[in-house]
Amino acid sequence: MWNPDNDKSKDSYWAGLNYATADSTDMAIDELEAQVKKFDGKVGGEVAQFVLARQYMAKGEFKDALKELENVDLSDVYVSVMAKGLRADCHSELKDYEKAANLYLEAAEASDNDFTAPMYLMKAGLCAEELKDFTMATECYEKIRDNYTSFASQKATQQKVRKTLFW
Repeated sequence: MWNPDNDKSKDSYWAGLNYATADSTDMAIDELEAQVKKFDGKVGGEVAQFVLARQYMAKGEFKDALKELENVDLSDVYVSVMAKGLRADCHSELKDYEKAANLYLEAAEASDNDFTAPMYLMKAGLCAEELKDFTMATECYEKIRDNYTSFASQKATQQKVRKTLFW
């Protein structure tokens, strides 16, 4: 069923996103907060809330970002996976590595693709290392090696370049 409010909301986050792109975090937050309030529950309002959370993260306000991300309800699989990954990032920044690792694993499993899945498996592995759970870390890294060879080789190449440049 067509909903004119939902259609109108779809462009609501662009001004905030433009501020964010221009590194005007505070202006982006002001604009996005207004759009979230106006269009909450609509497609554009939910996307605005996702972008708002990312801006809070840019300011180091991880608890505020988590509050926004926990209320984001998006039907788009890719964006919903990214929202879960951002929640995990917040928990990681707050040093709640167990919660972060679990969310990263959920995000990796939610969409089996060559971009988000290995990225979140890598982050889950790093959190597992922080927890001294080397079995879990190894499992994550082995999944990357066995299932996402382009990501694994990209990381290996990046490490070789770093060693060449900085050692």
